[in-house]
Parts: sequence; structure tokens; C-alpha cells
Amino acid sequence: MSPATVSRHATAPTRLSFVASETEEAQFARRLLADKYGDLPAENAEAIVALGGDGLMLQTLHRFMGSGIPIYGMNRGSVGFLMNEFREDGLLQRLAAADITPIHPLSLTATVDEDGIQDARAINEVSLLRQTSQAARLRISVDGRVRLEELVCDGIIVATPAGSTAYNLSAHGPILPIYSPLLALTPISAFRPRRWRGALLPNHTRVDIDILEPKKRPVSASADHREIRHVTKVSIHEDSELEGLIMFDSDHGWDERILTEMFKY
Repeated sequence: MSPATVSRHATAPTRLSFVASETEEAQFARRLLADKYGDLPAENAEAIVALGGDGLMLQTLHRFMGSGIPIYGMNRGSVGFLMNEFREDGLLQRLAAADITPIHPLSLTATVDEDGIQDARAINEVSLLRQTSQAARLRISVDGRVRLEELVCDGIIVATPAGSTAYNLSAHGPILPIYSPLLALTPISAFRPRRWRGALLPNHTRVDIDILEPKKRPVSASADHREIRHVTKVSIHEDSELEGLIMFDSDHGWDERILTEMFKY
């Protein structure tokens, strides 16, 4: 993710479109807010309000990636790291004061043994995971140069700053400030080399991962919610030309969320 400047709407957005997860709580919130503020088709909106959890926010960001329409989430789910606090009143004022942060996704190109090439994008992370009881054997190259000839592990993660507090953190990867021009490369249960803990990479690099013994030790690749099974090689880089926009309340922006996660114990 490239360094970027937080911006705001030149004028307060008043034309809104609401999306919600399928839960009763989220659907009730959508009806409540739509009645109060109006609900336009997304193509006519100045901002989209997503009601649910982080999963819905990721889906909405994927759906409107490249549209130039910012997404403002309100938590009607469980974790809600990507969401703002839900409140019925004062929505227009909150949108007018909200910070708008650009998001650049990872681009995944996966070679599949029987199906050729498949492409996908990820806002949080691309993860490779073993499909059977046997550990995966991976060879890792950065910008065309082999950096790790063999990694025996359960899998590996390439995470953006946005995704560094998700699966990457659970795998003991580093938390990245949102504007850091870095990607986290984090192994999952590395067996050999046992002491390797991963790497921090410039966000302009390309990571190529070859699956060694793909028939005996099959591996799947996941880009956020999309899974591609039986991959033999993957290539991952940040797509700096494609941008999504996410909105946070100015008094509880992404930097504050990252710092809160860093000091949790």
C-alpha cells in the first residue's frame, strides 16, 4: 500500500446508498437509516454506508473498487475493525468530518495444475495453505531473485497494512501502520528453517512462490474470500493503479486503531 494523504469530501455527502449483511440486526439498521436519510442506487450516491462486520466491508470495497465512491462502515457485526461505531443520529455530520483513506489491493496470479492461470485481488492478504496433513514445501523469490530456496510450513501470508491486523497478526506477523509502504511476508508454522519469522518488503516488489512437490503436498491460495486450490505457482504484487476508498471518523481513524492493537496485551 503506497503512502497516501488522508482527504475529505469537498462538500458533505448527502446522497447515500446503504448496503447491509444478511443478519437481522444489520437489515433493521438499514431500514432505519434508509427511512431517515434516503437510499439511492449506488451509481447515484456520493457515499456508500455499509452495515455489518469486516467481512461485509471487504466485500463492499471489492465491489466498488475503482469507482471513486468512498465506503463508510458502521458496525452491526462482530469484530468491526474496519467499521465505525453505529449511531442512528448525526450521520451526515459524521460523513462530512470523516477521513477518506485510499486502499490499493494485492493482485494475485495463480498457476493451477489443470486449469491454467487464475487471477484474484486481495485487500487484506493473500495466503497459501497446505491442503493435506503434509506440510507445504515452498520456494520464495522477490523481484525474480530466490531469497528462500525451501520453506517447509503450513503456509505463508502476504499482507497489506490494512490486513496486517487480521490473519497476519494471528500468525504472529508485524502490525504495519496504514501508510507504511510495506508488505508483511509471514510464515505459518514454519518447520524449516524453524527460526525464520518472515520479512518486511517494499510494497513495489513482486513476490513469486513456487510450490515444490505440488502433487504430493498440494497447496491452495486465498485472496481475501476467494480460494484457488491446487496451485503450482503464485505471483503477488500491489496494484497501485487500482484504488478503493474507505472512510473513518476523524476522532478514531486507522492510525488510532493500529496503535490500539499494538498496545493490547
